[in-house]
Amino acid sequence: MRKRSLPALLKGILNRFLHHFARHSFPGVVRVFFHRLRGVHIGKNVLIGLDVLIDDDGPERVFISDDVFLTAGCMLLTHQRDLGNYKTGDWVGDMPFIKAPIHIKQGAHIGIGAIIMPGVTIGKGAIIGAGAVVTKDIPDYCVAVGVPAKVIKRFGG
Repeated sequence: MRKRSLPALLKGILNRFLHHFARHSFPGVVRVFFHRLRGVHIGKNVLIGLDVLIDDDGPERVFISDDVFLTAGCMLLTHQRDLGNYKTGDWVGDMPFIKAPIHIKQGAHIGIGAIIMPGVTIGKGAIIGAGAVVTKDIPDYCVAVGVPAKVIKRFGG
């Protein structure tokens, strides 16, 4: 088990406490306020729906630009297990973490229950369908749906 310093432990407890309030507060501006306190980089005119989970391990690795909609139940994960060297007989808990930022560009819309994985950039004006699992970057002004998310439509300029 990894040992943590007391300041790191206290920071983690505070982060979890703020996250609870951020997920369940009303109105939406209060959710944004609590996520900013946690270290999430959030632009102007951002809507964060109820029960949006922004990774406790690295809220400071999440960058949300202006005019973004994160609808209810979305998950933004900035860390995951690296299974590159995982083999029979290993315990998955021994595998190291990959940690990478998430960038959601201006005007993007993330549908209900979508999951955004570490290292992903969602393009300007992009729309992510409900329940999608986004594992790769999504270009500007397109619609991506599915598991894993795939672009199904591009909007012309």
